[in-house]
Amino acid sequence: MNAIKTVILMLSLTLLLVFGGAAIGGQRGMTYALFMAFAMNFISYFFSDKIVLRMYRAQQVTEAEAPALYRIVRQLSQKAGMPMPKVYIIPDESPNAFATGRNPNHAAVAATQGILRILSEEELAGVMAHELAHVRHRDILIGTVAATIAGAISYLAQMAFFFGGRSDDDEGGNPVVALLMMILAPIAAMLIQMAISRSREYAADAGGAQLQGNPRALANALRKLHSGAQAIPMHATPATSHMMIVSPLSGGSMMRLFSTHPPVEERIARLEAMASGIR
Repeated sequence: MNAIKTVILMLSLTLLLVFGGAAIGGQRGMTYALFMAFAMNFISYFFSDKIVLRMYRAQQVTEAEAPALYRIVRQLSQKAGMPMPKVYIIPDESPNAFATGRNPNHAAVAATQGILRILSEEELAGVMAHELAHVRHRDILIGTVAATIAGAISYLAQMAFFFGGRSDDDEGGNPVVALLMMILAPIAAMLIQMAISRSREYAADAGGAQLQGNPRALANALRKLHSGAQAIPMHATPATSHMMIVSPLSGGSMMRLFSTHPPVEERIARLEAMASGIR
């Protein structure tokens, strides 16, 4: 059901982009929107991992440089039957972690210095199992494509504001529909992206807990990470915040309402229920 939901949401994003291009610029606008989405997805597919790792100044480490983290990732990868991903450490005291790369053969996991400081090895293993579950489920690619299409929709709306919502050919877009698309399309794209991200987080929690074999370890890690990330916010961008295991952005109830992450309390409750079922 989660996979079907993701496919439906991704299709909704794509149709929203195509309809937005047609409403704003007619046939020419639709063609431009499709070309823009293709180009952005091509770049994201092959280079998004390098871009985000460089953005957070992540440094690749060897087993000699980070023995505990490297050993945990290697053991979990072997248990999952997956290729060993590259391991990175981010020089940031805000506790967080993410995975990136287009598939299991081109994957990397990154952890901040802050997460290594506050978690036990068992809790860290829970976090790394969560990230490897993202890799196994191809969530990295899904999240990248979703973010790219959502970004293309927002960019299309901004272009319409600057250059007008009607092309000069005979098949130009309807100005009223174009105006509505300029206002509503970015909001709809954000909501769809949020739905995709939240469903994948729940799946990665479950998959990671099953891989490690101790759901309570991940639940305990999430408690620490949530309070730690609130105490020391990370200098993260909204475009990449969905990649982190907990939201790195600080904010009140309105920010939580529009967060790409599901409520930590709900995630912990599901993991606790899993732990009770295992026992």
